[in-house]
Amino acid sequence: MNIHEIVQLTALEAAPRLLGKMISRITEDGEIRCRIVETESYGGAEDKGSHAYGNRRTARTEMMFRQGGYAYIYLIYGMYHCLNVVTGDENDPQAVLIRAVEPLTPKDEQLMLKHRPAAARQLKNISNGPGKLCQALSIDKSCNGLHLLASGGTLRLEDPPEDIFYDIESGPRINIDYAQEYAAKPWRFYIKNHPYISAKNTTPLPYLLERPPIL
Repeated sequence: MNIHEIVQLTALEAAPRLLGKMISRITEDGEIRCRIVETESYGGAEDKGSHAYGNRRTARTEMMFRQGGYAYIYLIYGMYHCLNVVTGDENDPQAVLIRAVEPLTPKDEQLMLKHRPAAARQLKNISNGPGKLCQALSIDKSCNGLHLLASGGTLRLEDPPEDIFYDIESGPRINIDYAQEYAAKPWRFYIKNHPYISAKNTTPLPYLLERPPIL
């Protein structure tokens, strides 16, 4: 499924399908490209973990009510930005948090290290968390509302040259104890055993995506 089709889905459907897709970020130092390896779904007004729970519509959450394909950027702890992909239909608040990415090439890795030099001792720490990856890709609130499918955009989602089918695991989302019965929903998805994921589940659940028929 290509990226244009994925952003039309609900967040829960889109989150595992974004794994393996690529992000392109144009910075003052050059283009950085990376692969998405971990996501979390925040979908619908009923999700108590979502900023838009109960159709809460504020200046902050307004972006979640857009048509799928836009970037929703917010700040946590007053210092870390988080990148989300808005999905689904207009006026239905759906978003997928990008939790971890891996650089595609040594050049991408070096450009990311310019923004996160502290990660040099352990390279997976460049981007194995939502705040870390935003630092590494120089993503901040100025990116809020960017169309991620726009040709030539400074922040874009892209399909890889060829589809690779990964073993995917799922488990509860991170740090949302406030979400009551929604805190335990297995709505975090990641590529199994990938070194860049932010955390492993103690009891991971396998998640199977449909594969195209062999012709």
